[in-house]
Amino acid sequence: MKNCLFAILLMLFLSCENTKNNLNIIEGDAIGTTYTVRYMDSGSNNYEVKIDSLIAAINKSASTYIPTSDLSKINKGDTTVLADANLQEVFIKSEIIYRETDGAFDPTVGILVNAWGFGPEKPIENLDSLKVQELLKYVGFDKVQLENGKIKKLYPEIYLDFNAIAKGYLVDMLSRMFEINGIANYMVEIGGEIRARGKNEKGTPWKIAIENPNTDGSRSFATIIELKDESIATSGNYRKFKLKEDGTKYVHTINPKTGFAKESNLLSASVISKSDCADVDAYATAFMEMGFEKSTAFLKNHRELKAFLIFVDEKGEMQTYKSDNFDK
Repeated sequence: MKNCLFAILLMLFLSCENTKNNLNIIEGDAIGTTYTVRYMDSGSNNYEVKIDSLIAAINKSASTYIPTSDLSKINKGDTTVLADANLQEVFIKSEIIYRETDGAFDPTVGILVNAWGFGPEKPIENLDSLKVQELLKYVGFDKVQLENGKIKKLYPEIYLDFNAIAKGYLVDMLSRMFEINGIANYMVEIGGEIRARGKNEKGTPWKIAIENPNTDGSRSFATIIELKDESIATSGNYRKFKLKEDGTKYVHTINPKTGFAKESNLLSASVISKSDCADVDAYATAFMEMGFEKSTAFLKNHRELKAFLIFVDEKGEMQTYKSDNFDK
């Protein structure tokens, strides 16, 4: 699971602008984090019920924390479960990005997420390299397939964890709901993953602040960007980690190739695109695995993506990087 709320929405003059510009704001809790929805609508439509319904649908489909969800049943070995449209779309998107990133994004890493103590299942005490190597047998998205509506696993021990794409996918579902209902100007944010369309209450593009990777609990911003009919997702390891008694640091983003929970030289990755928020959510996770050098090389071959990266250079100093298409 990714650290929540790295991108903080800028709230400017909301109290005096809400009525004047027909700005509506809905806030609440969803899939283990918080959400904020803002949209311009002069009608009397109440979207809270629809939002709650979509949240419930995604939980029922893809949650690893709800024992009765379809995904939990599949992880427990139930071969009779038919994946609904939501789970199938998440699976297909994951398969594409798994291949594009050469396995850096891999939802089958769930068995290791649990083993290291970052998932819903009981962690493995004194996890060592030999046990990690054993568990790697059950990692690899090429070991699962979607066939006739069912997710089939090469080994029953394979544990699927779509949390690194689920927030972005839920953002997309809420956004599609607004578009179906003719809402042209909106912003949907769930745990820092955001999709924005049209303009804000001031008639300008939605503005988003990207946070510095502060480890002392303080908050400061690295940069402010405008979203022009785009999605953004940010991933980082500077808040969600564990320290062992010997001082060893384990981060929540597990490397699916090595099986270890060690941080790369990339502290934070914010990925922006006109595509779905689920896509940039997955890419941001993949970049944390790939590290700075591989991420920048990937971006040069994927011009549809823009990125703002915060990394540690060879001198141990924090630096920032913008892809050369960032302001376009």
